[in-house]
Amino acid sequence: MEGPIIRMIDIQKHFGSVIALAGVSIDVNRGECHCLLGDNGAGKSTFIKTMSGVHKPTSGEIHFEGTPVTFGNPANAIAAGIATVHQHLAMIPLMSVSRNFFMGNEPEKSVGPFKLFDHAFANRVTMDEMRRMGINLRGPDQAVGTLSGGERQTVAIARAVYFGAKVLILDEPTSALGVRQTANVLATIDKVRKKGIAVVFITHNVRHAMAVGDRFTVLNRGKTLGTAERGEITPEALQDMMAGGQEMVALEGSLGGTV
Repeated sequence: MEGPIIRMIDIQKHFGSVIALAGVSIDVNRGECHCLLGDNGAGKSTFIKTMSGVHKPTSGEIHFEGTPVTFGNPANAIAAGIATVHQHLAMIPLMSVSRNFFMGNEPEKSVGPFKLFDHAFANRVTMDEMRRMGINLRGPDQAVGTLSGGERQTVAIARAVYFGAKVLILDEPTSALGVRQTANVLATIDKVRKKGIAVVFITHNVRHAMAVGDRFTVLNRGKTLGTAERGEITPEALQDMMAGGQEMVALEGSLGGTV
């Protein structure tokens, strides 16, 4: 199917008299990493919650695979193929990687009249999927709490991909990681993109965005300032736009239009 897999058009979100989003537009293509940049308070969190069904927009349209949609709740968005990996991962540290991988989607096998968790299947799939993402676990029964922050992010990403994500939203996945762990997560993002999955990478770190991004959209005070493709804008210009400096008008002119 041609065209963007998801398109957000003039999205506004009001909480009473507070305007969190004042007309944000973005489109995301299959197989691209679209970076959504902005400082704290720019509206990034509200925007991704609107994209993933947590919030209903006050006004504006969401088109998914070319069709206008309304997500009543996150389950609707997940069923459509929009998965979110949050900064604070919903994982249980003392449980095994395979148990966390299949949490909420437990594979079962029948033993007489009983349904039991299919450990063999879960273990095999977990090891295979993590290996595809470049992580070699000691074993599927390894506790998630023993993994590094970057490895836990990779578990969450691999899980979303395995269960059919078409759009993967990553909320500040590198914000609390060291240099090596960050490199691992960025490499994972690249693998996901090459599978044809659309990645929305939310970050305030321009350097991390430039490492994997195909396009860059900047939010500031609930508005879209512009979208640029790789090679069209410098890291310094992106940083200035995020800060909302005096060069804003000139920088907007260098973007080749907004989405």
